[in-house]
Amino acid sequence: MTDTTQAPFTLRDGLNVALYDWPLPMRRRPRGVVLIVHGLGEHAWRYDAVARRLNDWGFVVRAYDQRGHGDSGGAQGTLPEDDTLLEDLDEVLDDTRRHIAEPWSCPLILMGHSMGGLVSATFVQRGLGKVDGLVLSSPALNAGIGALQRKFIGLLYRYAPNKTLSNGLDASKISHNPATVAAYEKDRRVHDRISARLAHFIDSNGPRVLAAAPGWSVPTLLMYAGDDHLVKPEGSRAFAAAAPRNTVHAQAFEGLYHEIFNEADPSAVFGTLKAWLDVQAPLPRAA
Repeated sequence: MTDTTQAPFTLRDGLNVALYDWPLPMRRRPRGVVLIVHGLGEHAWRYDAVARRLNDWGFVVRAYDQRGHGDSGGAQGTLPEDDTLLEDLDEVLDDTRRHIAEPWSCPLILMGHSMGGLVSATFVQRGLGKVDGLVLSSPALNAGIGALQRKFIGLLYRYAPNKTLSNGLDASKISHNPATVAAYEKDRRVHDRISARLAHFIDSNGPRVLAAAPGWSVPTLLMYAGDDHLVKPEGSRAFAAAAPRNTVHAQAFEGLYHEIFNEADPSAVFGTLKAWLDVQAPLPRAA
């Protein structure tokens, strides 16, 4: 079994975020590196099972608790500036590339779930850093924010951008697996805080990613829950319809809830992921 490590990573403003690494045993040469970006209110350790599956397939995995989440610094659910999460990702990604991907000369894949999917997609859409592939899991491309909510968020964003409220997430809708729901509800590192600035980031960047879909050039796997009650699957459907089909492979899982990797039976999800990774980072041919 891989020895997972957790260590602080100091960002440009002095804030420490929790960084997790799942290396391969015996310094085995990896097929690629996967950097995971988690969703709203959760933390990176919830992806341990995903990381270990990726290890089994020959990938080194890294993840981090975004600021204001998990064991990282920062007030829960807040941001000092609108694009702080993108700048944080840029720093972690650059460190991952220089210290893991480049020394091993292997592909670097960015994987984001929900809000982390939006952060990752926005990062790619703006061309903020080079990645060899992108995996989106139920990304928050359409957060389902209504007109009245948007007006309220706009007022708070203007006058009290870091005032936090409950995100209103219904934990019973993250998965059909009762054990997953129970673990989420008992997890002390999970919180329900969201600030007006963070809500504004989510609401404003989803449409920008959708608008950029026709010109998408980074190989992307988009997997989303068809029975998603936390973000609108229409956002993923719109992206898939507009994006070049030779660049973006989209797969809807119609009966699943939001956390597709944590569903009662995620075998089809992992199978789709593995098939795509086998193309993007093929196994080395035997001599």
